[in-house]
Amino acid sequence: MLEAILGSTNRERVLMYLHTQGSGYAREIAAAFQSAVTPIQKQLLALEEAGVIYCQPQGRTRVYLLNPRYPFLSELEALLNKALAHYPPAEQERLTPRHHTRRRDDVVSSLNRKTTISF
Repeated sequence: MLEAILGSTNRERVLMYLHTQGSGYAREIAAAFQSAVTPIQKQLLALEEAGVIYCQPQGRTRVYLLNPRYPFLSELEALLNKALAHYPPAEQERLTPRHHTRRRDDVVSSLNRKTTISF
């Protein structure tokens, strides 16, 4: 939908994913759109060089986020919101962030912790 303005379908995919999910890494974004990783990586690097997004290394993984210091961030987000509203309903639902359920081990360990109450 925005590829005519942004110059690339993959650039739109990257921006829309980061806008709706908050963050992401190349393989995750590529998998979400059933795309090859290389074109997604190229767009991530180009957007990072332009200052639109930034990278937070987490171990060996490069996690990307929209840059809060980007001067046109509010306008970009408004554009992405408007574009998302015109996506097909199935695509909108797929891009809607899902709440992560807690892993069973996390629940069990939190239940097993002893709580001390002092007066």
